[in-house]
Amino acid sequence: MENIEKNVILLLNGKDTEEPQDFCDFTLEDQNEAAISKGLAPSAPPDFVPILKQSVCYVVMAVIINEKNEILMMQEAKSSCAGQWYLPAGRVEPNESIMDAFKREVLEETGLTAEPSTLLMVESAAGSWYRFVLAGNVTGGSIKQPSQADSESLQAKWVQNLADLTLRAGDILSIVEHARSFKIQLDTHQAFHPSLLPTPRSYTKLFLRLIICARRKTNNKVHVLVSEKTAAHLPVCEIHPGRSLHAILKKFMTEMFGADLPSHRPHGVLALGHNCQPRPKITDGLCLTLLVSVRLPLEEVGLIDKYSWFQVNLEVAGNLLSRMGRFRTVPLNVVR
Repeated sequence: MENIEKNVILLLNGKDTEEPQDFCDFTLEDQNEAAISKGLAPSAPPDFVPILKQSVCYVVMAVIINEKNEILMMQEAKSSCAGQWYLPAGRVEPNESIMDAFKREVLEETGLTAEPSTLLMVESAAGSWYRFVLAGNVTGGSIKQPSQADSESLQAKWVQNLADLTLRAGDILSIVEHARSFKIQLDTHQAFHPSLLPTPRSYTKLFLRLIICARRKTNNKVHVLVSEKTAAHLPVCEIHPGRSLHAILKKFMTEMFGADLPSHRPHGVLALGHNCQPRPKITDGLCLTLLVSVRLPLEEVGLIDKYSWFQVNLEVAGNLLSRMGRFRTVPLNVVR
C-alpha cells in the first residue's frame, strides 16, 4: 500500500503514475465474459488496439484568449462549411502528441505560434472519439489574412462576440464560456486546478483510472478505493470502444460495488497519460484519471472481493476534498 498515497499525489498534480499496464482490473475480455454470463453477445474484440485514423480518433481544439478577452477564431476553407467560423481544431495525426497537434493546428489555421498551457475540457463520444480542449498563449507569428487563404483556413481574427460570426457549429459556445470563466478564476487568483497537460507516457490500450473517495462515518477520515487483484493499486479498467464513458464507469463501479451501487459523483479529470511512438510500434492508447466521490459513509458501502478502502493522511485528504469543487478538475463532457 506504500505507493497509493504517492500515486494519488502525482495524479492530483496532473502527472501520471508508473504502474504496469497489466494492473488493469476490468479488461475487454472481462467485460465480454460478464456479458456472456448474462446471456448477451460480446460487443468488443478482447484484443482491440487503438490506432489513430483506424480505430480511434483524437481531436485537439485551441481556446486562446488575449488581454482584451477576445477569442482567436479561424474561418473555414473546407467546402462543407466554407466561410463559417470555428475555433482552431483538428485531428491528431499518427506519431504526433496532443500538444504537438495543438501547435500545428493553431499555426496552420491562424498563422500564429502558440504553446498549450492546460487542458480545459475532455470530450468523448462512444469510447473511441476524444476531443481535447486546451488553453494556450500566442508566442509569435502573424495572424492569417484573407490574402493568405489556403486549404487549412481562409483567415483568422480576434473576436470579442461570437454572435457577430456565422459559426460552423454552436458546440463551441459553452466551451468558450467555460474558458472565459476559467480565465477570470486565474486573473483574480481564485482556486482552480493545476495546469494539466498530457503526461508523456505510452499506452497500448484505452484506460480509465479512478480515484474513488469516501469517508468513514465514525471519524470522518477520507479513504480511497484500492484494488488488490495484483499489487495494491488504484482501480483501472479498459475503455470499451463502443460504449460511452458514462456506461463504462457504471459497469466498472458495478464490478467493484455490486449491483446496488452507492450514490456517487464523478467530478472530472485529474490526469491524462498519452504519448506517441513512431510506427511500426503502435501505441495510440491513453489513460484518463477521473475523481469520483461516494456520498454514503464507507461503512454503508458493500465491496466485491479484492477491493478495499485505504485511509490517506490528512494532507492528501485535504487535497482530495479541495479538488471536488468547480474549476478544481478538468470537466469530462460525454457527448454520447
